[in-house]
Amino acid sequence: MKQFKSIVHSAAKKGTGRVVVAGGDDPSSLQAVQMAMRENMVEAILVGDAKTIQRECGQMGFHPQEIVDAQSPQEIAEKSVRAIHEKGANTLMKGSIKTADLLRAVLDKQWGLRKAPLLSHVAVLDVPILDRLIFVTDGGMVIHPTLEEKVTLIRNAVELAMSLGIPVPRVACITAVEVVNPSMPETLDAALLAKMNERGQIPDCVVEGPLGIDIALSERAAKIKKVESVVAGKADILLVPDIHSGNFLGKSVEYIGGGTIAGLIMGAQVPVVIVSRADQADAKLASLALATLMAPKQGGNEDA
Repeated sequence: MKQFKSIVHSAAKKGTGRVVVAGGDDPSSLQAVQMAMRENMVEAILVGDAKTIQRECGQMGFHPQEIVDAQSPQEIAEKSVRAIHEKGANTLMKGSIKTADLLRAVLDKQWGLRKAPLLSHVAVLDVPILDRLIFVTDGGMVIHPTLEEKVTLIRNAVELAMSLGIPVPRVACITAVEVVNPSMPETLDAALLAKMNERGQIPDCVVEGPLGIDIALSERAAKIKKVESVVAGKADILLVPDIHSGNFLGKSVEYIGGGTIAGLIMGAQVPVVIVSRADQADAKLASLALATLMAPKQGGNEDA
């Protein structure tokens, strides 16, 4: 799948999933879910102040499957996560509560949804100039990832890429230069990750680095700079050195490049969707489509 249009189409064909919206009185999140419902992607369980949710839904002509009354942010987050286990839901979405409150419940050791050692954000970029979708991690969760954390970031991104039909994703460890420089720790990490992949410690993908973003995305640039690599010009996943570079890169796609950015938080038992009020409607729909394709079969998850 090379564009969000094909992802939305495939998600609609998969059948109706069930999304729990934590803070279901948020108009922006309701708009995204309503669009997904029109595409027959999801049914919705809305958690939050029941009276406020009913008022918002009435104004939008929105018909959720169920409304679960909850008041405080902590109660909303807990009931939302528990609904994944108890109501057979397979996607969690942030509504009006704070991200930190929701993720605290997701990570609860007793009844939470932790699966991988680390939660991470994977942005998916649909850029007009490129012939494929690009995955970027991590521009939303992990501030300064360690080498060990970067291994998990790659694994989480690979899981998402494979769910979209990429059998062996190509991963580029992005740095400012293409050579190992002891003064630039991210280049050392890139080289180590590539070697770990070569020795089978990071399976199901091809990892190379250090690579500049131009070489990762452009075969022409790689040829000019004489960089020989199976990833050069063909990268599917861009592993960025820190949250700042990932955040800047993702937003520049939309605000400078005219593209669309969607994404998920990976590493939980179900995909977690966090949309921004500033996101385009198409991006919100794409994020829910990604979640639908990633989600386990409706009716619960293996670890619940």
